Amino acid sequence: MEEMEEELKCPVCGSFYREPIILPCSHNLCQACARNILVQTPESESPQSRRASGSGVSDYDYLDLDKMSLYSEADSGYGSYGGFASAPTTPCQKSPNGVRVFPPAMPPPPTHLSPALAPVPRNSCITCPQCHRSLILDDRGLRGFPKNRVLEGVIDRYQQSKAAALKCQLCEKAPKEATVMCEQCDVFYCDPCRLRCHPPRGPLAKHRLVPPAQGRVSRRLSPRKVSTCTDHELENHSMYCVQCKMPVCYQCLEEGKHSSHEVKALGAMWKLHKSQLSQALNGLSDRAKEAKEFLVQLRTMVQQIQENSVEFEACLVAQCDALIDALNRRKAQLLARVNKEHEHKLKVVRDQISHCTVKLRQTTGLMEYCLEVIKENDPSGFLQISDALIRRVHLTEDQWGKGTLTPRMTTDFDLSLDNSPLLQSIHQLDFVQVKASSPVPATPILQLEECCTHNNSATLSWKQPPLSTVAAEGYILELDDGSGGQFREVYVGKETMCTVDGLHFNSTYNARVKAFNKTGVSPYSKTLVLQTSEGCNFETQSASYSQLVDIKKLLAVAWFAFDPGSAHSDIILSNDNLTVTCSSYDDRVVLGKTGFSKGVHYWELTVDRYDNHPDPAFGVARIDVMKDVMLGKDDKAWAMYVDNNRSWFMHNNSHTNRTEGGITKGATIGVLLDLNRKTLTFFVNNEQQGPIAFENVEGLFFPAVSLNRNVQVTLHTGLPVPDFYSSRASIA
Repeated sequence: MEEMEEELKCPVCGSFYREPIILPCSHNLCQACARNILVQTPESESPQSRRASGSGVSDYDYLDLDKMSLYSEADSGYGSYGGFASAPTTPCQKSPNGVRVFPPAMPPPPTHLSPALAPVPRNSCITCPQCHRSLILDDRGLRGFPKNRVLEGVIDRYQQSKAAALKCQLCEKAPKEATVMCEQCDVFYCDPCRLRCHPPRGPLAKHRLVPPAQGRVSRRLSPRKVSTCTDHELENHSMYCVQCKMPVCYQCLEEGKHSSHEVKALGAMWKLHKSQLSQALNGLSDRAKEAKEFLVQLRTMVQQIQENSVEFEACLVAQCDALIDALNRRKAQLLARVNKEHEHKLKVVRDQISHCTVKLRQTTGLMEYCLEVIKENDPSGFLQISDALIRRVHLTEDQWGKGTLTPRMTTDFDLSLDNSPLLQSIHQLDFVQVKASSPVPATPILQLEECCTHNNSATLSWKQPPLSTVAAEGYILELDDGSGGQFREVYVGKETMCTVDGLHFNSTYNARVKAFNKTGVSPYSKTLVLQTSEGCNFETQSASYSQLVDIKKLLAVAWFAFDPGSAHSDIILSNDNLTVTCSSYDDRVVLGKTGFSKGVHYWELTVDRYDNHPDPAFGVARIDVMKDVMLGKDDKAWAMYVDNNRSWFMHNNSHTNRTEGGITKGATIGVLLDLNRKTLTFFVNNEQQGPIAFENVEGLFFPAVSLNRNVQVTLHTGLPVPDFYSSRASIA
């Protein structure tokens, strides 16, 4: 019950309510505290003047909040009645529980009457310290407010449930322990407050003072005071006014303002409101239960955060220690290299020292021997050996002159440690914030009206749902083997239509498609069942078809056009981006709109115009290929360039496999990209041009062309692979 204590304390004095009254705003105040915060208003704002002017609407007239500024969270500590400049101002104080209240401008005159019976200044105004609504009292003063007997009973039961000693009810700061209780005043006093506020003389001498414990018992045993009408003090409440939502007496119904209102029996409304309060408490109890569970969850989160913090710190320390260990290991390796270089330099220099020492000793010996020979006086003997000595001296001199006196090793270490990238990486070492990934694309829809089969080929078309908001970067088309087996990918790309060739005649295939982006792949579309044709003579064709089956591959055919977005600015496109030429005499590059990373793909280009024998190039390229040079000049393109007489294959500016046979106007160039075998092959007028141009090609490739203003070509896609290549592939 201790959690309820704040509900039982007055917002002005901070103590338990004493004789609480109910304000029209439904908040409570001690009767004495209500009197303490009264403020006198000008005559023009009195209820009598309002009723006289016809503006009064009730016994308690709320002041316009624009005119009353008795309370403000942002004021300077002073409240004033803003409607009149001559109104007195009084300092604003704070109650023990933090609510601002306004004491009276003048201290009340000393009186021995109870707060309810004491006279109230005319035209008094009271402001609720909780909701800050202001109202002007009528002639009844504080007696016009009903007393909250229920709150008194709750406070009594709460105080009785506490075993602590009873405290004085009149101490201003720290309440002292009560020594007596006045049965007539129903107040507990300590000795100083009893001498000051309840002297044993005059009318108070007849009051009976009892010990606090006896007073508590007598208070508990005293009959509950019956609530009386505020307008008719001799009448008890007997009915309930539904319109005013308040208990009334019989006399109020006969002659008061409630005579025309709907009323009900007090006991029935008491039970009804108890039931409504119980129902409301059930909902509030559920919220309180949820709040307790939420608090348990939050406390669990605190524990989990602490545990995760310890675990994360340990992981961070381990990661940093691993980096330090790796750095120490690398340090040891580098030091070993330095030591090795050090030993090598020392060995070379020491060997050279040893060699020079021996040579110098020999040279010195020869010089000393020659000097001694020169001292001889026998001419014939000298001439017998002089030629040999001269040759030996010259030979020895020549030996010293062939770099012998040049150090074979420098003192500097030809090693320089570049630690700037590592330092930069260390400075950039930071936590990566995991972001919520974007959603995957919606499931594609197969367009049944555009899907069909012809002979042993199937054409499928699909699209994104109309209300899809997530873009797809590409699609994956899958078919089974015609016998209910596993699905396999037959096309991956951005196009939404694909023709699959090389299927079995008179077979049933299942097809499905899914979309993908950087986040992931969508669910599969609904499965579409396709039936191929019966064929002209299946038995005579069975050998070739069985060979196709042996390939165990399905060849996908896709439609695409040139991509204006990736083309050089000098490129000129027309015919729905299928025909291309150039405005420059220099070679310019344009790419296809579709990239290939798997499967077998074949397309052709026809030469519409060919002037002055230029050499256009055809092939495939990466997306970042150079656009202002001939295709194949850099390492991002694989191409065949051809003039009117011969052709060459070119990659990374390396020219290979010169082949006789060129092109003219009307010629057809075919490009076959077999990513299953990782090869690229070229054709001119349906004949293979040279050997296989490139092998071991892997990755993502885009069809590409480079040309100048003397050439115009047109792209043809959706074509089957040449027959002879299919036959050769099946045999292989």
